[in-house]
Amino acid sequence: MENDVKEILRISLTGTADPGQLFGIHDNNLKKIEAAFAVEIVLRRDELVITGERAAQAQGVIDDMLFVLESGETLDDQKVEYIIGLGAEGVSYRTSGVNKDVIAFTHRGKPIKAKTRGQTLYVEAIQKHEIVFGIGPAGTGKTYLAVAMAVSEYKSRGVEKIILARPAVEAGERLGFLPGDLQEKVDPYLRPLYDALYDIMGRDMTLRLKEKEIIEVVPLAYMRGRTLDGAFIILDEAQNTTREQMKMFLTRMGFGSRVVITGDVTQIDLPEGRASGLLHAERVLRDVKEISFQRLTESDVVRHSLVKRIISAYERYEKKAK
Repeated sequence: MENDVKEILRISLTGTADPGQLFGIHDNNLKKIEAAFAVEIVLRRDELVITGERAAQAQGVIDDMLFVLESGETLDDQKVEYIIGLGAEGVSYRTSGVNKDVIAFTHRGKPIKAKTRGQTLYVEAIQKHEIVFGIGPAGTGKTYLAVAMAVSEYKSRGVEKIILARPAVEAGERLGFLPGDLQEKVDPYLRPLYDALYDIMGRDMTLRLKEKEIIEVVPLAYMRGRTLDGAFIILDEAQNTTREQMKMFLTRMGFGSRVVITGDVTQIDLPEGRASGLLHAERVLRDVKEISFQRLTESDVVRHSLVKRIISAYERYEKKAK
């Protein structure tokens, strides 16, 4: 007969400043752990009693959550789910290198840190390589972290200027029919880059540096014919570049410059029959040692938890369709 003895572990809550944050609203955090590891968690006086064959894994997750609270951080739904996901893989949040170093501070003083293992590897790659490709789905922080790194490099005088570019693919041949001058026509396609700059540097500082041409936010077409020394250059939405545009962009790099290219290969808006310059560059440049390709996945999504589930649903559907 099989041995049905279940492991029983205890976690003391003595000294825990706010057990309510650990438990979550209506004990939702504990319920998520119970569901993930098929355990039972009961509060008895000042300790949690965990019962089940995977009690040790559940205990590790709770220990990591307590570590986050002791560090003065909050436990939002996204962070709880990420810690549980790591625990299910046998990885501790504390030792994974996540959330370790502050990249920069927003203009309100909020620290910007990598929140997932994928983001941590992405940031480390930007620190070590002159050209980095960040490829992954929406919500993984590809652009935001790149902008934060650019601001950090500028403030530490590692670069003299910041240049952010985007292809205005959606405008296509119809650009001339839109109202306003050329800048007003392309600004809607550049808005996500402005949003990141405003959040990190503040609107007033961003606009002042833009007036001095220390910060440039431009359509990709504006990059042609330039050679950029001492700049941190970011190409966003790179999946919507053609092969020719990508080659043109990469050859703009000058001495003392850093380049980050971001894109989501599941959202290519190029006309049918046009190959994505991002996918082509990955095939052509994958063996160039000085260039780093970092793949972010749905586990690196740091937006609303429903975004992660939407991405997963689309991936399952597309795999089934193929």
